[in-house]
Amino acid sequence: MGLEQVKAEHILSHSLPPIVRFSSSGAYQWSSALLYFSFSFSFSFFPPAPPPLLSLGNFSPSDRNPTLRFFFSLSSLFPAQRRSLGSTSHLKKKKNSNLRGTVQINWHDTQPVLTLDFHPKSGFLATGGNDHDIKIWIIVSDKSEKNLPTASYQNSLSYHSSAVNTLRFSPSGEYLASGADGGELILWKLQSTSEGQSTWKVHKSLLFHRKDVLDLQWSPDGSFLVSGSIDNSCIIWDISKGSVHQILDAHLHYVQGVTWDPLGQYVASLSSDRTCRIYANKPQPKSKGFDKLNFVCQHVLTKVETLNAGESKGQASKNHMFHDETLPSFFRRLSWSPDGSFVLIPAGICRYSSAPEVVNTAYIYSRRDFSRPAIQLPGASKAIVAVRFCPILFTLRGSNSATFFKLPYRIIFAVATLNSLCIYDTESVAPIAVFAGLHYAAITDIAWSMDAKYLALTSRDGYCTIIEFETDELGQPCTFSEKKGEEVMTDHMEIDNTDGGKLERASVDDKKVVAVKTSDNKSAKKRITPVAIN
Repeated sequence: MGLEQVKAEHILSHSLPPIVRFSSSGAYQWSSALLYFSFSFSFSFFPPAPPPLLSLGNFSPSDRNPTLRFFFSLSSLFPAQRRSLGSTSHLKKKKNSNLRGTVQINWHDTQPVLTLDFHPKSGFLATGGNDHDIKIWIIVSDKSEKNLPTASYQNSLSYHSSAVNTLRFSPSGEYLASGADGGELILWKLQSTSEGQSTWKVHKSLLFHRKDVLDLQWSPDGSFLVSGSIDNSCIIWDISKGSVHQILDAHLHYVQGVTWDPLGQYVASLSSDRTCRIYANKPQPKSKGFDKLNFVCQHVLTKVETLNAGESKGQASKNHMFHDETLPSFFRRLSWSPDGSFVLIPAGICRYSSAPEVVNTAYIYSRRDFSRPAIQLPGASKAIVAVRFCPILFTLRGSNSATFFKLPYRIIFAVATLNSLCIYDTESVAPIAVFAGLHYAAITDIAWSMDAKYLALTSRDGYCTIIEFETDELGQPCTFSEKKGEEVMTDHMEIDNTDGGKLERASVDDKKVVAVKTSDNKSAKKRITPVAIN
């Protein structure tokens, strides 16, 4: 049975068979009934049960890790959504060349890939999954843009005896922390070998969690680590001592997401007990180490007041803000903005009018007011399971007045549902890009490279997707002096609803790529409330 050709536009509408994967660098690869192959402007696939005798040319079964290449550009996927993401004319210029940007590859022997992170200095990518290993990959772009970028396998870190659920590099890049099933939490350290090369070695085993570790995050200075587990607890770890510094055990169910305020004042945790807890650092003056961390639960986010049309304030009902334990994901990865001005919380739900169904959403809370959400993002067809901020702040474009943020710069962040990915910035109301149907199973994690050139995500289908941005495609980076930057980060954060722009629901499912736009420019009173979704 011969290979069939599917045009690119069919990929976008997802008129596809169950098995489709992208190309490699001119070599065929056969692995667990999946075939990789090369082509220019069409996608190829084969039926799930190919015949036993299939000619693969010069394919070598020993070639387990070929160099893999990008061939799709963000501009070509979304040519008309935004000037910064390319234009139709830009796509036409590339009609006779290899397109660049998105790659899907087999990372962990077709087993679920659960987590990933970019190294803050070197830019290489680490992934972890159900095969118990951590794998290191190098992603390189050709500066001349004549050749395609490449992603190549480097080595594996083998120590865990169970699935790796989360991994994060320290801010300095010296350490890598990885959490796994059974309570395993390993600290890796980058060391130099006698040959002058660098390699990762197990530095410490942090033992205290009784059950699976689902998420972790470093403190801004890299001296401490917070982890969340299905033993219902969060633990603050002292890295220098390799010991428990503090246990936060107020949650009543699995802790599926943790994040550390980049300004060092707060730690936040999100649990399947339908609460998000905000812990404030309040050192005890009488203790020997006055500067020691001492987190106290200051806010419990669990219900939000919903005021339907025609109801007075006294009639407003309070509904749960988050999904319960039936959410089909072990991860609820929340995140702080890089300037610390607000926290973005996934796994949200809300109700409107008398409709029985709930709308999936994510909530934004300003660090100045945890009493109620400042903004509510548009709902999607599936629950939001992970959010991640771009580490770079960008200059304002000044092209869109319909915004809810009053910031002297733009912040870009990615929101992943179980089956889609949206990219937002703080100068726009609607997403600047929407990706749907990228994977055949749930998305599990997302990560930005430190230079904002790549955005990567993992999935339980055993594959990753990497999106490459061209130079200045997201905008011009901001530069602040250290003192001025601190003032900007803490003094100018405001949520502005004076323009009355509404966020329309992004109708994203696993079969469509949908552009979202705003409407209704009527004026409204300035207030800080959840934004209604049409």
